[in-house]
Amino acid sequence: MIDRYTTHDMRRLWSEAERYRTWLEVELAATEAWEAVGEVPAGTTAGLRAAAAHAPLDDAFAERVAALEAETRHDIVAFTRALSERLGPGARYVHYGLTSTDVVDTAQNLILRRALALVLAEVRAVRERLLALAQRHRHTPCVGRTHGIHAEPMTFGLKFLNFAAAFGRDEARLERAREAISVAMLSGSVGTYAHVPPGIEAAVAASLGLTPDPITNQTVARDRHAEVMASLAIVGTSIERVALEIRHLQRTEVREAQEGFAKGQTGSSSMPHKKNPIASENLTGVARLMRANLQAALENVALWHERDISHSAAERVILPDTTSLAVYALRRLASVLDGLVVDEARMAENLDALGGLVYSQRALHLLIEAGMSREAAYALVQRASLRCWETGERLKDILAAEPEVPLASEQLEAAFSPDWYLRFVDDVFARNGL
Repeated sequence: MIDRYTTHDMRRLWSEAERYRTWLEVELAATEAWEAVGEVPAGTTAGLRAAAAHAPLDDAFAERVAALEAETRHDIVAFTRALSERLGPGARYVHYGLTSTDVVDTAQNLILRRALALVLAEVRAVRERLLALAQRHRHTPCVGRTHGIHAEPMTFGLKFLNFAAAFGRDEARLERAREAISVAMLSGSVGTYAHVPPGIEAAVAASLGLTPDPITNQTVARDRHAEVMASLAIVGTSIERVALEIRHLQRTEVREAQEGFAKGQTGSSSMPHKKNPIASENLTGVARLMRANLQAALENVALWHERDISHSAAERVILPDTTSLAVYALRRLASVLDGLVVDEARMAENLDALGGLVYSQRALHLLIEAGMSREAAYALVQRASLRCWETGERLKDILAAEPEVPLASEQLEAAFSPDWYLRFVDDVFARNGL
């Protein structure tokens, strides 16, 4: 991932040095398990941990592995050789009975689990902000739009309550995906445990806070990774939903909400008046990348027989990139929500901009209740509405002048109030725990 779209914690988590530190976690958990059953001399693991604490696996170690890999063309072989150089003679017990993917897949799952913990924290932070905006504007009237056209009155808070609910579902999906990827695999070359008894795998899994994968071949099945990527792709889509709404609301013709504009900020190199929704546009682009990476994860699920490595190159890119993009985008969205400028007066203007057309359905129902057939009432209100569109007259006045309308003036007056439309808003909030 390019530096512009990553964060310090994700950059560290997906660094080469951290990858090797995690491989070492898995290797030492296995050495310890072998030691517990008497296959490795007592004290070996403690000695290796002490040596690793004295000389931690750092960027220099990663460079040494890279140099050895240039010769061996095998990353785990290069790693174990570099480890022997770094930790001394005790390192000969490292990787005992294991195959490369036992270490690589289990360690990668550990890193993914930690990355998803960071993503989940940011999802919760965004949801808290959305709920705060929902509460603040629970009763702020605005016009609801369908197909981009004014529809009926709603409240600004309902928009954010809806978004918050989506992020709640995102959180649940990510939790399930994190659980699915939290498995360890030390099942050997084709999943038969020929060289490593299942008890060793169980001990390693327990040591690392994972569960043994019930069945594997030489890899952890990639549908688990695809589930993670699908969850992240949907998070990206939720981010874009909010960003897209802000972009629409900030349009000159709407101007109901806009991103904060910092002192010294510029909107355009040539037009000094511009205040563009650049953060929301950026988040829209990032969401596209998050969704696009899911395609590669799905392609990775089907591998030849017990394993090939066609998934490996894609995973080296999409796993760090997508989790990093998620944390970056969620933090930027939180910042946008913190600085969101809401114009309630403009919302009121827009709600009334079409001369009461947004109340047409209430007028229709009142006419039906007064005894008109649905077809006659619809035709009457539609005819009046089209005249309203064309002339700019108010719908209420047009209907009041219609001899066919059997409603008293106070009934018509009541039909053209947002209060009737918003009478169940508190019920919706209560249904969502607010």
